[in-house]
Amino acid sequence: MSIEIISIIVLFISFFGLLLIKVPVAYSIGISTTFSLLLNIDKLPGITTIAQRMITGIDSFALLAIPFFILAGEIMKQGGIANRLINFAKSMVASLPGGLAYVNVLASMLFGAISGSALAAASAIGSIMTDRMEEEGYPRTFSASVNLTSSTTGLLIPPSNILIVYALASGGTASVAALFVAGYLPGILVGLALMGYIFYVSITKNFARGKRATFFEIWTYFRKAFFSLLLLVIVVGGIVAGIFTATEASVIAVLYAAVLALIYGDMKTNDFPKVLLSSAKTTAVVMWLICTSMAMSWLFSFEGIPEMISSFLLEQLNNKYAIFIAINLILLVIGTFMDMTPAVLIFTPIFLPVVTTLGMDPVHFGIVIVLNLCIGICTPPVGTLLFVGSGVAKVSVTDVIRPLLPFLAIMVIVLMMISFIPEISMFLPGLFDL
Repeated sequence: MSIEIISIIVLFISFFGLLLIKVPVAYSIGISTTFSLLLNIDKLPGITTIAQRMITGIDSFALLAIPFFILAGEIMKQGGIANRLINFAKSMVASLPGGLAYVNVLASMLFGAISGSALAAASAIGSIMTDRMEEEGYPRTFSASVNLTSSTTGLLIPPSNILIVYALASGGTASVAALFVAGYLPGILVGLALMGYIFYVSITKNFARGKRATFFEIWTYFRKAFFSLLLLVIVVGGIVAGIFTATEASVIAVLYAAVLALIYGDMKTNDFPKVLLSSAKTTAVVMWLICTSMAMSWLFSFEGIPEMISSFLLEQLNNKYAIFIAINLILLVIGTFMDMTPAVLIFTPIFLPVVTTLGMDPVHFGIVIVLNLCIGICTPPVGTLLFVGSGVAKVSVTDVIRPLLPFLAIMVIVLMMISFIPEISMFLPGLFDL
């Protein structure tokens, strides 16, 4: 057995072994990569190589957008924007059967899109909506399920940090602008599909309807939320129009959100140090994940793993639809135990050559891989969004699982539609010639 095969076996055994004993994902990736590199000591100086690959992995101008979007999201979370979006959403859909559940979905879509963070949307919207929904007869476990699944739409609807990470992992074959535009229709489709299931449950469970808002009330709430919603137009519109890059857009988002929070009066200047510290902690975690993931991704490339997997899939499954289904299943499993950022960085270089060989556009595949991993973060054992959503709703994870399963099934159905109907993802990029 060659040293390359042995090093890969060591890599996977040590990685999964560390995960089983609950070592954090980033450390599991870094330690297992180091073990594997040390077996190639005749070719590479292991410790030096991993240090170099970790540093060069985050030496990217495009990645500067991530800490700024994280900061913008944190300002929005603290700056009263969530309440304005909830009131606007409530004025439009609260009168429908199960109205508050629709409000939860719509508000999560809007806030997730503006903040670019599923966790921010789940915590900001869930902390407000769960108590309101309980007062009107909704089980807290149902509210938690609605909140955490709808929060994933913010990872598809731009601006989205994970789409920026995918653009980096794709090696430049998918631009941030094209990915941002491509995410709109899939993200909206996920939200509408969740609403469809909520409608069915609301009719069967006879959930309460809210008061129908007058046109004047809708206009009033829209006017109050207008400048929050305008951020989407400024950021995405500016990128698509070529006025500024995604990185420059992230800085504009921070300045806009900060000014808006101060004008609304929900944040004072002495609140900013706390917000900066919180966003710095989140950024440190994300960048550490990127560092170690880029090192493992480079090791896969060095050992020729993408070529091996590509050859195996193309030879063993000579039907492109069977290959697409196999890749989706693998990504769904990966998403249950690995965080989104390392999963995108590690598995994009492995699967992207396979799907592009079969004619799938890199932008289309970016939406597919992100939606796969969106489902993963809602499921145990890792499921960061599952734990956040349950914690915000003050219910146990085990109690949420059962009402959550139909929502996950809906998301899987949408995933299959997006995988096999490329026009859903590619219509808008084609329209804007991206």
